[in-house]
This record gives sequence, structure tokens and C-alpha cells, in this order.
Amino acid sequence: MPNDSIYFEEAQLNLLINDEQFQVDDAEPNRPLLWVLRDELGLTGTRFGCGVGICGACTVHVDGVALRTCITPLAAVVDRPIRTIEGLADGDNLHPVQQAFIDLQAPQCGWCMSGQIMTAAALLAQNPSPTAEEIHIGMDRNYCRCGCYARIYAAVEKAAQGQA
Repeated sequence: MPNDSIYFEEAQLNLLINDEQFQVDDAEPNRPLLWVLRDELGLTGTRFGCGVGICGACTVHVDGVALRTCITPLAAVVDRPIRTIEGLADGDNLHPVQQAFIDLQAPQCGWCMSGQIMTAAALLAQNPSPTAEEIHIGMDRNYCRCGCYARIYAAVEKAAQGQA
């Protein structure tokens, strides 16, 4: 019999994403959530960056907490509410963080921005009125290859002011 630590039986898993139920057939429980979101469900707003949970490009919310999908196995999120960048807006009304990023033209290339926005939204959900220092600390594990940090921090501050 194969070693149980490396052998996983494929199964049918239920995922609750953006308030919608998805069924993933023949899913490997240890497969990273990122690839199911992008490749199987077409939710390509969640980006692949580093693949080891460092850069933050793949950040989504699970139970309202920012989580790196490149290192999160499917089994860890079954039947837990997942929110991706595609589900952050409320219908036609953008989330305050999304609007602030647009208003201040925070992105340059845009590759990391969905992860930046999801991290910022989780930060503001936990702390609606953060100080500049708390924003820097809350966002410091999300990397931007273009170096747009000043605009990103300003957008988070603007979103916090709009939510307060």
C-alpha cells in the first residue's frame, strides 16, 4: 500500500465561492486551491505569482481572512466561504478598496493588484480605521514588482476614509 502521506484519493469536493456553490469532481484534496479557481472554475482574477506563498498575488478570503491559494490545499477550504476578487464588489458597486485603487491609479502592470486588493479589504474588515503604520504592516507581505507601494498605501488609506 502506498505511503498515506503522499497518496490521496480523488474525490468530489464542494466549494462555496462568491456565495455560489461549486462542485469539483475528481479533485485531489491536496491540490492547491489556486489551480482549481483558475483552471477549472475560470476565476482568473486570482493570479499565480511565486507558488510558495510569499508574494501575495494569489490572495483570496476564506472565512473573511486573507489566504494564499498557491499553498492552500482544497481539503482545507471545503464548505468554507471563499471570496475572490470577482466576488468582492456588491453587484455594480465596487468595494471601497477597488474604487480607491482605480481613483488613485494604483496599478502599473496590475499583476499583483488582485492580491493587493484582497489583502487590503481583509485588513479593513478587521480594522476599519488603520493608521498609516498599521496599513504598512498589514500590506507588507504583498509584493509589487513595479514598486507601486506609495500608491497602494495611499489607496488603502483612501478606502479606509471612505468606509469610516
